[in-house]
Amino acid sequence: MSASDLPDELWARVLELGAASSALGFRDLCALAIACRRLRRLSLHRSLWSALLSRDFPSQSPQPSTSSSSSSSQHHPKSVYKTKFERHKVRMAEARRRVVFEAEGRVLACRRRLAQLEESLQAEGEKLKASAQELENLERVRRASVALNVWQPQVVRGRQKELVQQCTVPVDSRLSDLKMELKV
Repeated sequence: MSASDLPDELWARVLELGAASSALGFRDLCALAIACRRLRRLSLHRSLWSALLSRDFPSQSPQPSTSSSSSSSQHHPKSVYKTKFERHKVRMAEARRRVVFEAEGRVLACRRRLAQLEESLQAEGEKLKASAQELENLERVRRASVALNVWQPQVVRGRQKELVQQCTVPVDSRLSDLKMELKV
């Protein structure tokens, strides 16, 4: 005995059981519909599509049909399922787009923050260079000052005298301030 020898009632019962459980989905019913005329006719039963509607869209109750076989195709559970599926598909696509837009927004915010941090880092680097340069200049002034205090004024070179005279800030206090700033 082959599958084609089975009566339609048995096939219908198998399809109903599959639709009621998770074993048979709308894609499976559509695939059966294109297999042969007999399965197409069987896959179009209202009970199959009503079972799929209640299983896949439980929060929305299917529209009750007012007449049995003379109702229009737009009230057939298959067309209702198709409409709800298309709406669900559109909602899911919108939700994915929203997630992508939110992720892109977070990436953009991170890029802005990164640019701010890079600018801040560059400014701090420039401050560090200026402090290091000032520290080097103050070290030279301090050495010149020590040389002035230790050596005889006749022996001191003119350049050292100029360095000490140009410095208006107390060298030792400024040196300790710069060293602390560089450590931080």
